[in-house]
Amino acid sequence: MIGREEKSRAGDTSKSDFEELFESRIKELQEGDITKGRVVQITQDSVMIDIGYKSEGQVPLREFLDKEGQPTIKVGDEIAVLIERREDENGIVRLSKAKADHFKVWDRIVEACEKSEPVEATISQRIKGGFYAEIDGVTAFLPGSQVDLKPVRNPDKLIGQKFLFRILKYNRRKNNVIVSRRVLLEEERESLRKTTLETLTEGAVVDGTVKNITDYGAFIDLGGIDGLVHLTDLSWGKVTHPSQLLKIGDTVKVMVLKFNREDNKISLGIKQTVEDPWIRAGEKFPPGTRTSGTVVNITDYGAFVELEPGLEGLVHISEMSWTKLKHPSQKVKVGESIEVEVLDLDPAGKRISLGMKQTESNPWIEAEARYPKGSRVSGVVKNITDFGVFVGVEEGIDGLVHISDLSWKKVKHPSELYKKGQEVEAVVLNIDAGNRRFSLSTKLLEKNPWQGVEERYKPGMIVDGRVTSVADFGAFVELEAGLEGLVHVSELSRGKKRGGDIKEGDTVEVEVLNVDPEDNKIGLSIREVKGQAEPAGEGNP
Repeated sequence: MIGREEKSRAGDTSKSDFEELFESRIKELQEGDITKGRVVQITQDSVMIDIGYKSEGQVPLREFLDKEGQPTIKVGDEIAVLIERREDENGIVRLSKAKADHFKVWDRIVEACEKSEPVEATISQRIKGGFYAEIDGVTAFLPGSQVDLKPVRNPDKLIGQKFLFRILKYNRRKNNVIVSRRVLLEEERESLRKTTLETLTEGAVVDGTVKNITDYGAFIDLGGIDGLVHLTDLSWGKVTHPSQLLKIGDTVKVMVLKFNREDNKISLGIKQTVEDPWIRAGEKFPPGTRTSGTVVNITDYGAFVELEPGLEGLVHISEMSWTKLKHPSQKVKVGESIEVEVLDLDPAGKRISLGMKQTESNPWIEAEARYPKGSRVSGVVKNITDFGVFVGVEEGIDGLVHISDLSWKKVKHPSELYKKGQEVEAVVLNIDAGNRRFSLSTKLLEKNPWQGVEERYKPGMIVDGRVTSVADFGAFVELEAGLEGLVHVSELSRGKKRGGDIKEGDTVEVEVLNVDPEDNKIGLSIREVKGQAEPAGEGNP
């Protein structure tokens, strides 16, 4: 009996301990609590979790599905869940994995805010006044002013990007969180600034990032502090605007030229990080050197050519071509690569004189051999002036027919005989390659009326002629095509009182006084006015 009683008492004690543990677990697990459990079964629509309670808990399967709809757990996995209801009407403990995770995130948010620690979040949506950022399922508000240190030019590019943020405010009950990225950037910038100020010295060469570009220079971020590269310190060459060389975001090497620690003003230079190209220009480009370069600027008087970065020379318009140019743009254009010859170099004055025509054959030298004196050439009238006609003989070579060489007869203006674009034939008189002069004659193609003139006209002969012009010293009379004689003023009234009435176009009778075939001169005297030229328009052509 005693044994059975002891055994009975022992059984009662065991039962009492179990009941106490069970009741303790019941009291411990309250709705809203988070506890750990182990997956014991996965059904078609739920997951059974053993949380050490009198009955197993149940979580909807949808809370464990990935994007493809596949379960992310297996039997035996240990997970954290939130107790939604200890027992429903069916005696089932309702659990939630999603809410447990949500509570954990909030705990992390609260802790991060209290300790001023950053949290990682993904910018998910752009809204009025800023953005939404997701912190593992908790949506936070990111004000537009807290995104960056400066206004964001393209806000849509931020969507989907992950950054670290500082928790500014939160309200767990209302599920509200406000975050800032700018605060962290400012802290980082200030830290960089202190380091930069401690290490920065004049003459140092450092890396920087182009932060802003203006008309007068570029601001470079050296690490928490900005410096200015003035336009004149960008390059050894000519620069009219910083944007020719730099763009925002570029990483560049700069030299610290001046550093005012009191005002935190820093003057920087980019060109000082490389050697001045003019120092060795004399060695690299002595006069006579042929090289290539790029046309960087065109003016009315020539073109500037860059031989290498920072080293530019001028090709004067007179050195561009063996033929005359009205403007350099006829020969070159900006950005074109051309061959040049160094004509003169002044490193001290930073000037280089270049030539283009020196790299080409001189067509005038070859023309002397191709067009000997007396040979015939043909071409097109390119220009007409008061003193003659320019004829294009070949590309780059024009010849001049002086007004005195146009015809044997007197010509007042070249336009009486030729017009622009007209094809003509001429005789070569002379070529001066050094001065680029080509003299032509068209009258030599005609019969010379002065040839044998002394045989046709002898002193004392009386002939008819036509007055071609009247001057103070006398009148010119045409005896035949291209042959004129002069009636001196003293011979205008000989034997005739009406001599003062002679005018251009009159037909007159003259006496030959003398003939000089060497100087092409005939002296005449008027004997009688036979008639006057009929006015044009009265039946005359």
